[in-house]
Amino acid sequence: MLCRCLVGAMALVVLSIPSVSAEIFDSSKYPAWSGQWRWVPDGDVPRYDHTKPVRQQQAPLKPEYQALFEASIKDQDSGGFGLDTNYACLPQTMPRLMNGIVPFEFVVSPEVTHVLFERMNYQGRRIYTDGRQWPKNQEAISTGYSVGQWLDTDGDGRFDTLAIETRYIRGPKTWDQSGMPMADDSATIVMERLHLDKSDPNVLHNEMTTIDNSLTRPWSATTDYYRNPRVGWREDACLANPYITIEKQVYMLSADGRLMPLKKNQSPPDLGYFKSTRQP
Repeated sequence: MLCRCLVGAMALVVLSIPSVSAEIFDSSKYPAWSGQWRWVPDGDVPRYDHTKPVRQQQAPLKPEYQALFEASIKDQDSGGFGLDTNYACLPQTMPRLMNGIVPFEFVVSPEVTHVLFERMNYQGRRIYTDGRQWPKNQEAISTGYSVGQWLDTDGDGRFDTLAIETRYIRGPKTWDQSGMPMADDSATIVMERLHLDKSDPNVLHNEMTTIDNSLTRPWSATTDYYRNPRVGWREDACLANPYITIEKQVYMLSADGRLMPLKKNQSPPDLGYFKSTRQP
């Protein structure tokens, strides 16, 4: 008899869990951000300010970073990658991560909103919305540490905007594939305001402002994402990478597995630690 009572009590607890969870998370209070989001190309590549070409962003760079940017462009024009590390399949950092490089989706809960990216070597973002304070001695990571707050800007009782602040972003950091550099420290702060377009719920605006020691002042721009009507996810794991970095120089592996130059007249790497096996 006692066992039956215990079983009944446990069943009652289990059955009550869904109703409690439903009361805690009322999805009707949050905006409809489900589905797959991506930036629709306009003939150019993803970049921080989509109103300007990738090499003409007019970022307020300090002179020393402007010089590094010009050197990166020069190296790319000669066949190299400049300061862009995307060739090595390294995780992209904020704010470049939100330039719309790959499709992504949102998973919303009261405590945290996840941003999941299609490319597997990109870390998903966790945006904490539980009212927490900034942690002390936080380790810097590529996505940074994000704290957000849901806002009801029109007073209709439903959240419509997610305000986010991101810190602790690990370097090396670049703005886009031009290799335009950011400061290689952990002082970068990225502020975002995400909200749906008032006339088109399939357009999501991301108003970003970045504070970085490569800049003379904060830099603001808006990125627009479009909801994909036909969702299709694929595995994008950045496999079969033919590029090899040796002594800060990038080389390629040929089809037969041999090391070959990436740029015209590129010098070979130092082979001083290898003994020649060729017969005279």
